[in-house]
Parts: sequence; C-alpha cells; structure tokens
Amino acid sequence: MSGRAPLEAARESLAGRAAWIVGGAVRDELLGRATTDLDLAVEADPQGAARALARATGGAPFRLSGAFGAWRVVAPDRGWHVDLVILRDGDIGSDLVARDFTVNAMAVPLAGGELLDPHGGRADLEARRLRMVTPEALADDPLRALRAIRIAIDLDLTIEPATAAAISRAAPGLKRVAAERIFGELKHVIRSPAVRIGLGLMDIHGVSAEVLPELLSLQGVEQNVFHHLDVHEHTLEVLDRVRAIERDPLAAGFGEHAEAVSGLLREPLGDELTRGDSMRIAALLHDAAKPWTRAERPGGGFGFPGHDREGAQLARGVLRRLRASGALTEHVAALCLHHLRLGFMVHERPLDRRAVWRYLQATEPHAADVTIFTVADRLATRGKNAEPAIRAHLALAREVLGPAFARRAQGASEPLLRGDELARELGLRPGRKLGELLAQLEEDRFAGEIATPADALARARELLSGQ
Repeated sequence: MSGRAPLEAARESLAGRAAWIVGGAVRDELLGRATTDLDLAVEADPQGAARALARATGGAPFRLSGAFGAWRVVAPDRGWHVDLVILRDGDIGSDLVARDFTVNAMAVPLAGGELLDPHGGRADLEARRLRMVTPEALADDPLRALRAIRIAIDLDLTIEPATAAAISRAAPGLKRVAAERIFGELKHVIRSPAVRIGLGLMDIHGVSAEVLPELLSLQGVEQNVFHHLDVHEHTLEVLDRVRAIERDPLAAGFGEHAEAVSGLLREPLGDELTRGDSMRIAALLHDAAKPWTRAERPGGGFGFPGHDREGAQLARGVLRRLRASGALTEHVAALCLHHLRLGFMVHERPLDRRAVWRYLQATEPHAADVTIFTVADRLATRGKNAEPAIRAHLALAREVLGPAFARRAQGASEPLLRGDELARELGLRPGRKLGELLAQLEEDRFAGEIATPADALARARELLSGQ
C-alpha cells in the first residue's frame, strides 16, 4: 500500500472512525484550487490515526508542536502532508464554531457526503469576503489577526468591516504569540504575489507594529538627491524590483545570465523559503538601520554611513527574534551587509581580474545573490543621474555574474599548493603569514598569472623575499 494518495488511503485506513475533512482542503475544493494538504478532524486518538495513515501511504508521522494533540503525516518526496486533530468536544458543530473564519469553517465527511457549512462559508467565498466565525474568534488567538491578512491576499478576499475592526483590536496580542507561529504566517505574506497589499494591510491594522516594527520606523526618513523616495517607500520599491527580477530576469537587464538568475532565485534555501523569498526579506531590512545612522556631511548634505553593517546586525536580530533558521538569517544578513559593494565598484571600471576576485571573495558564498540584489536596489534608486548610473551598474553586474555563477557551479577548486606543502617548501609554520600567502596565490591564479604548482612556489618565494 506504500505510496498511495493520502485521501484514498485515509478513507480506507480510518474507516469506522468519525472523521471529517475540514479547513483549507474543503475551501480550496470549492474554489477549484489544487491542494497538496489535507486537514482531518478525528473523533479520538489522532496519534493512532496518523500512524495508520502513515502505514497506508508510506509517509512519516510526527506530533506537531504548539498544537494540542495534533499530528502530521508527511511525504516530502511526493509533496503532500496530512494534519490530524482531535474533534473538539467530539462534535463537528462544536469544532467548526471554534474555527477562525467562515471560509475555513466547512467540513465534509471523510467517508463521503454533503458539505456541512453552518456559518455561510460558501456564500462568503462566492462574495469574495473574509468574515470571522464569531466575535471572539480573533481574541481567542491573536495570531488570527495576521492569518486573516495572509488568507485575504492569498484568496483575493475583502475583509468585511467587523472582522477588520477585530483584527485591529487583536493585533497588540501578537506580542504574546510564539515567534515560530508568527513567522509561519509572515512567510506566507512575504512570498505571496500580493505581498505589497499584505504589508499595507499589516500597517493599517497595527500588525506591522507588533511583527515588523522596523519597517514603520522608516516612514518619512528622507534621503539624498540620488533617491526619489523616502526610506520606507524605497524599501517597498526594492521589494517590487526583486519580484520583477523573479518574474523576468531578462527584462530586468541580466542578459545572458537571465536563465541562471531565474534558477538561482527558485532554489530552496530554508524555512520553506526560496532564495528569491529570502531576497524579499532582505529588501525589507537592507536599509532598516538608516534612521539612526543619518549623519551630516562636512561639505553639506547627509548620508547614512555604516547602515550596511548596522543593517546586517539588525537583520540578524529580527530573524533570530522570529526564530528563523541560521541559514536564512545569515543569507539575509549577507545581502544587507554587501548591498552597497558593487555600486562602489562602478567607478573603478573597467575592472581587472583581481578586482573581480576580491569582490567574489568578499561576498562568498553569496556572490551571485548579492549581485542580483544590488541590481534590485539600484533599479529602485531613481534620483539624480539615475539612468546612466543604472546602465553602468547593470553592465558591471553582468560582468561579475559570469565568474560568480562559474565559481558556484565548480565549487571550491583544489589549490595549486596545499598549505602543508607550501609550509614545508618555505620552512613556514602554520599561521597568519601562511594563510595570507595562500590567499594571494589564489588571487594570482584567478588573475591568470600562475597556473602550475611550480608557478605558485616561485610566486610565494617572490612574495616572501619582498617582505
């Protein structure tokens, strides 16, 4: 029976149990949307039901943290999961009245039968309306304030007035909600095609103030003549540019690298997010340190010195607060830290191979991602001298992306001489001097000045004699 579809296997393995298909699967079926997830409410023993379903499908069962008595069966290689929860009070009516929104408060018997819709969820779907089941629905669980926004933008629903007011009332309670749960909903908003609408709704209803207050502090922070927007609006414009690159890298100006850019941004990174999703987070945080790094310049005007370094630290703090993975945290921090680097190099063109190497080394292992992100930032900066600056930046980005993608595909190459070999030949001990020599030899090799172990040894002796 291994490998069977979850719904078919659930009907057979849970035969004789009182069980209902509930929530999103019912809703999506009415909308004609494909779904890979199934939510089941069972009368008793969700653990035993999960294990029975796992045996029938070849999936893996485990308890869900943060949800009392809930279990999940997942088949990652087949892209589906089934969540099983115990039926509240042993009664489907009691279960549905305790749910969040009417569009999620519908059920169908697992064994087959008529739709149960006591709160008008089907009519709300047809009217494109999001409505809470009861006036207490959001107060009972403040996370539903953020979930309402996520569902509204995901399904293109309008939040009805009473529910909208309840979201605003419930938002302050988000500070008491586990960070993992908040991040779980926020990820859906960030990776949504309607992310800008979602962020706007979060601001309107006070959700941003609890979840991402760093964004609110950017409002009204003016920038210099090279920008046409304040920091907050520029941040959102960078987000838009990241999304545009995700959709069509060729139209964004990546030329012969467009296909590689598209593939990179689609790669999974961590926390159920792609590298493109991670770049969206970086867009929101890359300038978040500007409010407190603003400084007047001696000759007039002002800037934000160090906002890249401060922003990287801020990004780490935000993502740690949200309990994001280390991989995602460090990736976003790297994008924030290096988002100015390529722009500074535009004035050094034409670049020699050594300059390219130093850029790749400084941004390793994120060189391609950083380069793409700098383009999004540059495209969103349209103040004084914008068009020629954008053309120059795009040309430089295309120039360094070739080596960045090549290095990424090849992985770390074997050095011409290993550290122990070089130490033995030169009579050196392991330490900083040996490390510096090895790094310089790699740069010389990339520049095309050495190609063999003998070349490397001769160059190392030359470097030592010059010290």
